[in-house]
Amino acid sequence: MSVPPSARSLVVRDATPEDAPALAALLAELGYPTPPDVVAARLAALVGAGDRALVAVDGSEALGLLTVHVTPVLHRPTAVGRLTALVVAERARGRGVGRALVAAGERALAARGCALIEVTSNRRRTDAHAFYERLGYTGTSLRFAKTLAPEGLRAGCDTGVRLPAEPGPTAPARSMR
Repeated sequence: MSVPPSARSLVVRDATPEDAPALAALLAELGYPTPPDVVAARLAALVGAGDRALVAVDGSEALGLLTVHVTPVLHRPTAVGRLTALVVAERARGRGVGRALVAAGERALAARGCALIEVTSNRRRTDAHAFYERLGYTGTSLRFAKTLAPEGLRAGCDTGVRLPAEPGPTAPARSMR
């Protein structure tokens, strides 16, 4: 049986490649089973793009994960921050781990100049919705999603890893005149 994290022992820090096995276990709890080597590659791509993955640890035990993204936009005066992939290990839920992760994510996004933070949460995750509302988030918009064909995966949209394009016919170059 795990001991509940205390305010003194819980640390939120940037995830490292060494955290990949623990992050993979957390992602599986969220419903996204992913092998640790793929998690490590995605983490490298995420960090390489200027985003962050935060992990909450108690000693050497990873208890939660949150990814934090900055999106420059044309329609707002500042970049928009986004919190994604928030998961707390079932054994640590209700003990402040998620709240600590969100607070750290908010600080990181504010430091990057974001004046608005968005959270994406699946419609079926009603407990998560209530959690975000307790933290002051409100439902403001509707998000649509579309799964891309394998070409999108080759471009790195899903994994962050660039895969070679399949050979195929090339179109003749056209003049722009």
